Amino acid sequence: MKNLKNSGIEWLGEIPEHWEMVKIKYIANYKKGKNPKKYSDIPNENIYLTMEFLRKKHKKILYIEDTSDLIKVSENDILLLWDGANAGEFVLAQDGYLASTMAVINFKDIEKKYAKHFLVLIEQELRKQTNGMGIPHVNGDFFENLFFAYPPLKEQEQIANFLDEKCEKIQNFIEKKEKLLSLLQEQKQALINETISKGLDKNVKLKNSGIEWLGEIPEHWEVRKLKMLFSFGNGLNITKADFISFGIPCISYGEIHSKYPCRLDLSVHKLPFVSETYLNDKPQSLLSKGDFVFADTSEDIEGSGNFTCIQSNIPLFAGYHTIILRPKTQIYSLYFSFLFDSIFVRNQIREKVWGVKVFSITKSILKEVQCFIPPLKEQEQIANFLDEKCEKIDSLITKIKKQIELIKEYKTTLINEAVCGRMNL
Repeated sequence: MKNLKNSGIEWLGEIPEHWEMVKIKYIANYKKGKNPKKYSDIPNENIYLTMEFLRKKHKKILYIEDTSDLIKVSENDILLLWDGANAGEFVLAQDGYLASTMAVINFKDIEKKYAKHFLVLIEQELRKQTNGMGIPHVNGDFFENLFFAYPPLKEQEQIANFLDEKCEKIQNFIEKKEKLLSLLQEQKQALINETISKGLDKNVKLKNSGIEWLGEIPEHWEVRKLKMLFSFGNGLNITKADFISFGIPCISYGEIHSKYPCRLDLSVHKLPFVSETYLNDKPQSLLSKGDFVFADTSEDIEGSGNFTCIQSNIPLFAGYHTIILRPKTQIYSLYFSFLFDSIFVRNQIREKVWGVKVFSITKSILKEVQCFIPPLKEQEQIANFLDEKCEKIDSLITKIKKQIELIKEYKTTLINEAVCGRMNL
């Protein structure tokens, strides 16, 4: 068993007594990416590396015409997401030019594979300290002054080789589970798309919807734009600094994207609070049961059109970067939750949003979205059918996500013990 000493760093714990502790600024430097002067309409070898592209969440490739002053990176260079909802995340590069939201980290006298694993620990601390009034970003001084465990080079190589082998097996397990997860999500989406556009009666007479991408719909359904069905409003013009310990709950774009998509029930879900003075100052941003709240920005095209539907009568405000939709006529809100989550509505929004680093969704875009509207009773029947079917799929999805979460926790613990020298390899 190795002789250990206190590292002096609370989140790091004990390390072998012959190891050193050194601040990142003494063993590494970083360079932040830049915005291109001009994108290319013609595919070429100059790929602009955004985090969404590297995570394989955004398949669209951005090519650059003028690469002057840009930062070129190579495959397996270590990149840090500097700005964005996941600021503080590390990822490996591909050959290309670095996006302005990221920085490349260059280590000196450190085995890169060891550094890659140790940065899993750094990432946990770094993401706790991201700051910003709207979109979070990395604090450069905090990053440079984080401590790095510094074993002899031979031990770095041993640890890196051990973790490469173990993490590859874990990653293979995760990928299989994520593939199953993807299949279940596709099954759910296909069920929603089919039911929301054709209804439950397989023998119903159909008519041409008059919309090329939609095709035929039941004969007795209507097609109407959202501006005919809803009034539109804005959330509070606030920042995170306006949140307090007690007051009126407030839903902002971050919670819509990451915590409570599609439905929000304050009897179950928890939110930050704002002052009760907004009840008098901004009553137009107060929400009611059945209202919808859309996030007006997204970091990727897939998140464009993310929303939540208010399920309770507890007083609640729409917060920053949100658009409010209030029904002007009687609707069954659960039906519209499924409709807004269907490919038919999503695609209309995605085709109209604009942006490169951040995609903006405006009220004018939402107002022109066309929807197919069954009679009220049929809306209820469709919604209840989908609710029951999707609940069963969601139960399986939750189970698989829990399995993935547990194996990721095991992976983090394994890396923690190995890179801190507390395992006999």
